[in-house]
Amino acid sequence: MPLPILGAGGWGTALAVNAVRVRPAGAAPVRLWARRPEFAAQLAHERVNAAYLPGVTLPEAVEVVADLGAAVAGADFALVTVPSVGVPELLADLPRTLGVVLCAKGLAPDGGQLSALARDMGFARVAVLSGPNHAEEIGRGLPGATVVASRDAALAHAVQKALMTPGLRVYTSSDEVGVELGGVLKNVMALAAGLSDGLGLGDNAKAALITRGLREMRRYLVALGALEDTVYGLSGLGDLVATATSRHSRNRAAGEAIARGEHPGQGGKVVEGLRTAGLLDAWALAHGHDLPIVRAVARVAAGEWTPQEGITSLMGREARAEHEE
Repeated sequence: MPLPILGAGGWGTALAVNAVRVRPAGAAPVRLWARRPEFAAQLAHERVNAAYLPGVTLPEAVEVVADLGAAVAGADFALVTVPSVGVPELLADLPRTLGVVLCAKGLAPDGGQLSALARDMGFARVAVLSGPNHAEEIGRGLPGATVVASRDAALAHAVQKALMTPGLRVYTSSDEVGVELGGVLKNVMALAAGLSDGLGLGDNAKAALITRGLREMRRYLVALGALEDTVYGLSGLGDLVATATSRHSRNRAAGEAIARGEHPGQGGKVVEGLRTAGLLDAWALAHGHDLPIVRAVARVAAGEWTPQEGITSLMGREARAEHEE
């Protein structure tokens, strides 16, 4: 069947390039949908996504389309790769019989899971895809691994089969909560790591932030029903390490920019963690959970605290045992 990839940003483009690597000649097409017709025409002609994934050639086997109906025609499922803020509007225009694989690492407008939103909108077959996956590397064919999670095992295995290549190992999971929300939390921790880098606080501080950040992720994820094994897997620890340390990470770079007093935007590219931090902080306050790194990042991102005040809030917490909750 055709494989629609809805969203022609860096991640959508990288997934399209990856998918055709093992697609046999004469197979149904991989379709990359771009919302703006002029951008779709440019991408179809130039075969390089200079705005979002420069240096990676888009194979001729990838069809670039601007018509959403044409993109999903005949497909069993679609990869939804638009930023989280655009997911509700896109889902509203899709047939409810389509399986949807949510690839954004963000939250719904009400602070809930995008997978729950999709089900509330009438989609019966829902999956999430997440892991330590920088588009810049997957697009070039460098080795990587990711996880697709769904209550629907058949859908998870179909996605695995469609995306598994010599350069990308795809694992399946039934833990939608852990896989989806691990990708959400790690963006905020990467912002914290970037703030640390921007302030010049050194390796010790960054290692402490990543380690305590993982502890904070575990506290949140397990409270919402995630499996602890998932927290320490690819979509939790793996994604946290990649996003908090990589030069490709928008969230880490955004934190560094804020620490220098600069605007965190990067050429119009979405920094999911900036929006997510405030939503997570509000959830923690409403439910009585202690997420100090989330709180510090949210306050700094909102301009309520300076970056140094955020660090002071973490370093000045009362003494306790390492494993104390």
